[in-house]
Amino acid sequence: MKPVRWKSLAAGLTVAVAALSLSACSNSSDDANEITVYNAQHESLTKEWADAFTEQTGIKVTLRQGGDTALGNQLVAEGAASPADVFLTENSPAMALVENAGLFADLDKQTLDQVPAQYRPSTGKWTGIAARSTVFVYNKNKVPADQLPASLLDLAQPQWKGRWGAGVSGADFQAIVAGLLALKGEDVTRAWLKGMKENAAAFPNNVATMKAVNSASPDGGVIYHYYWYRDQANTKESSADTALHYFKNQDPGAFVSISGGGVLKSSKKQETAQKFLAFITGKAGQEVLRDGTSMEYPVASDVAANPALPPLADLKAPAVDPSELDAKKVTALMTEAGLL
Repeated sequence: MKPVRWKSLAAGLTVAVAALSLSACSNSSDDANEITVYNAQHESLTKEWADAFTEQTGIKVTLRQGGDTALGNQLVAEGAASPADVFLTENSPAMALVENAGLFADLDKQTLDQVPAQYRPSTGKWTGIAARSTVFVYNKNKVPADQLPASLLDLAQPQWKGRWGAGVSGADFQAIVAGLLALKGEDVTRAWLKGMKENAAAFPNNVATMKAVNSASPDGGVIYHYYWYRDQANTKESSADTALHYFKNQDPGAFVSISGGGVLKSSKKQETAQKFLAFITGKAGQEVLRDGTSMEYPVASDVAANPALPPLADLKAPAVDPSELDAKKVTALMTEAGLL
């Protein structure tokens, strides 16, 4: 997979947002036994949740699929007229965007009590539903283990020029930058992004980044952990020559991104929508994560991760309040650096 030009990525995103806005302008059903979920999580995972919820309750779940940022912006634009009852994301910044617009209802205490405090925002306006860890995937034939970067910040140094890449235009990578911004502040983040522009190649997403690293061009990349574990559990076609490096030590590169779920204040089906969030964060919903193919981390109801994964507690992630992740500032800084 060849890297793409920085500007073409931004243009593609604009088209995607416009197409999404056109596709989701109809009203939702008035049936009390049906809810509409704006879903930015992986569609296969949310469909597993929806099917299990429907089987248990008889309530139908209609999914409208889109990206984190696109759906978050769409909800803000729709405001009180939105047909959505529930919003699910892969990352936290889009949840914070909707929360800051005052569009979320308070979550039921039962739901919040199922999720430990470190995996939900301090505001309690939404909750974590899953988690994914930042990792450095590297080609074992190109990077000896004793030459791996000790910190994410090291990747801005001259010795990494032309040797790494990332899916810069995606919500996944921008959530990682939001974590860096929350932990180290604007000056450090601006300097790191400047170094990234000098050193890194842009790829469309995490999978493309991993495939390129597996082909030894570039040597490494910043992705989320589960793409690698999924490929390893199947053919290893895109990861056979690679390994994962966990930064740990509360480093910005050990950032754990929280996938979010919230109930829209404008929903006329509050009880049903709250019930859906309670199911996802309950034991049955979290076991869908553990037993399914997503390879993401459960975060609630004391459900352990898939045995193939290192325990979440062992990753020594930095503490970040997900409600403080600033998507708009990240976009501005990445644009300033010439990355978007």
